[in-house]
This record gives sequence, C-alpha cells and structure tokens, in this order.
Amino acid sequence: MADEPKAPPSGGPSEPPAKSPEAPEGAAPPAKPAGKPPAPAGKPPAPAPKPAVKPEPWSSPLLDELQKRFPEAISDPLIFRKQPSIVVAKESLLGVCEFLKSDRGGSYTLLTDETAVDYPKREKRFDVIYHLYSFQRNDRLRLKVLVGEGEKVPSVVGVWLTADWLEREVFDMFGVQYEGHPNLKRILLPDDWTGHPLRKDYDILRQDDAWVQANLNIKSGQ
Repeated sequence: MADEPKAPPSGGPSEPPAKSPEAPEGAAPPAKPAGKPPAPAGKPPAPAPKPAVKPEPWSSPLLDELQKRFPEAISDPLIFRKQPSIVVAKESLLGVCEFLKSDRGGSYTLLTDETAVDYPKREKRFDVIYHLYSFQRNDRLRLKVLVGEGEKVPSVVGVWLTADWLEREVFDMFGVQYEGHPNLKRILLPDDWTGHPLRKDYDILRQDDAWVQANLNIKSGQ
C-alpha cells in the first residue's frame, strides 16, 4: 500500500503568505477609508467689551475762581478723558475768556479750535465750542455756549486772533452770527450761496440749484 503524504510537522516551515498585487507604476495610492474630518481649532472667546467712559464732575481751584468771579455764568463742569469742560453764559463769554487768557486764569493763550454742533430740536439749537490750550499749564479746557436760532454770539477775535477765520467757518457752515466780528462773511462757500451745509436739516446731497445754474450754467447733478 502506497504511503500517504504526511503533513509537515508543527512549527515547521510553511508557505509564505500571498502578496497583494502591486499597483502599476504611476498609479494613485489607494484611497484611505472615509472617516470624520479633523475637528477645527477652537476660536478664542471674544474679549469682553470695555466699559463705556462717561464724563464725571470736575472740580479744581480754577473752577472755584471762575464761579467766584462770574456767579451763575458757569455751569455743567465736567471732565471727560482728562479734558475739563464748562458751559458759559453768552453774556459773560468775553469776560470769562479774557480772564482765562490771563496769568491768574491759567494762561490759556491759544485758541486751538472753535466750532459748533447743531441740535435742531432743542430750543438753544447750537453749541458753540471753544478749545483752549495753556502752554504754562500744558493742559486744555473746553468752553461751550448755548445759542438759539438767530441769536448773536460775542466774537472772541479781540481775545484770540485765530478766532477770525474760525468764526467765519462756523458762520458759513452753521449760520451762527457773531457780534463784533471784523469781517463776518463766508469762507468756504460763495457769498451768495443759500443754506448752511453742516446743519442737521441740510441734506448731504442738497445743492443751491439756482446758484449752480446762474454761475456755472449747468443743472445740478444731485
């Protein structure tokens, strides 16, 4: 009887496992199994909003002296971002300004700016604002004068010469009248222009159509 083939002994050599067929040269690598995309990096939380800075009551020896010299003419003393401001009665404006320019009043010898703000629904429609600077004290002071429609404000050209053109600009853009100004006329717009463009009730697209037609001989593009 023929001998039957014997199985290889346990632990002996066995056939190597079959190799997977190699991909042809230049072929794309096999796709990786689909899975969850990597989680996006978390955004840092938004910073908390900074608290609003509000004006605070202002007190100083200069304010005490002003209130002593001009009783009932100084109101609303406030300080905002280290800059004090006061409201001055129109009738006392020149006296207050002359005092502030003096050595005892702080030597505010420079009027850095004069402008206005329009509040058309308010009885005293305009805030006329003066920004003063003292080289001696190295600080600033803001004055406000409340003025109604058609009221005249005393000109401070006699105190600070820089007010000459600044007051002309306020007159031109807001229509505020200055009493005692040496040459109060428009400075940016033609003398016969109608309206004052920085008033809140003056539309930003509005023009003086009659002036444009008469002087440029064209129709307004607005």
